[in-house]
Amino acid sequence: MEWVDSLQQVVFEQVILPLMLALGLDAQIEEGYGAALWLLVGLAQLVVLIVVLAPLQRLWPVERADPSDPKSRAGIRAAVRPDVIYTVIHRLGLFRAVLFISLEPLWSSGLGLLRTWGLPSWHLDALWPGVTDLPWISFLIYLLVFDFLGWLLHWLQHRWGWWWQLHALHHSQRHMTVWTDNRNHFLDDVIHDLAFVFLGLIIGVAPAQFVAVVAVMQLVENLAHANLRLSFGPWGDRLLVSPMFHRRHHAMETIEEFNGDRTAAVRGCNYGVLFPVWDQLFRTADHRAGYWPTGLRDQLPEHGGRDYGQGFWAQQGRGFLRLLGRA
Repeated sequence: MEWVDSLQQVVFEQVILPLMLALGLDAQIEEGYGAALWLLVGLAQLVVLIVVLAPLQRLWPVERADPSDPKSRAGIRAAVRPDVIYTVIHRLGLFRAVLFISLEPLWSSGLGLLRTWGLPSWHLDALWPGVTDLPWISFLIYLLVFDFLGWLLHWLQHRWGWWWQLHALHHSQRHMTVWTDNRNHFLDDVIHDLAFVFLGLIIGVAPAQFVAVVAVMQLVENLAHANLRLSFGPWGDRLLVSPMFHRRHHAMETIEEFNGDRTAAVRGCNYGVLFPVWDQLFRTADHRAGYWPTGLRDQLPEHGGRDYGQGFWAQQGRGFLRLLGRA
């Protein structure tokens, strides 16, 4: 769309380019132009969160703060505040900027080496000329491919003990909201984002289409994490991940499931990002109706009262300590 291209050009020239020149990154101007699109999309997502999803939470919440108890409201706000910070950092492209500056040279040289070793590059939208190269068809194909990768990475986060020590931060939120999706350890995000970028390069997805796919996935994830009493029904929940379906994934382990091993990965269900089909195919789906308390059982005082950090920096630091086996 021409108006999007024009807006991207303005943001690039007025915001991104001066910053890159000041940082001595004039050799990466092309990447900076792409960053302008990420910034625009991120701002649009924040508007949707604030104007649409957040008000829905107030209309049909799963959990509601006690209006007669100021401590209840203050406690929930304090718990959610770091999640808002995580979301703003990610949606405004600040995390990607740090990732780009620190890892881009290593990434480029490594990818170049793989190309010399014969790493192939496919274009999925060219599989069936006249069909798969139609914009909406190729978009659906890329959605399915990246959604499966998202499911697989999420499944591994719960199966590999060392990765779980990072991913546990995401599950330590006991007051899920639309902001919870980006509550991740930054090293967890690095691994996840590198896998997505690598797959995108392998299958030849166009940069603008890659941005669109990621944006759609992120918004559905925001909805899935919302403090919202919403299901799409017996059939709808098998077509698209709903807040009720994903809340089951975040449900606190039962006494029977909890083994007390604070270094063990927590095996769960409903790992899907967009489509529950992968959970159904690999038998990890749980379609029981209900809205369970969320969090991790080892956070409870009677099970050790483990502290996952109350603020942004504390959460990041404790994630590293867990990874090193020192927390």
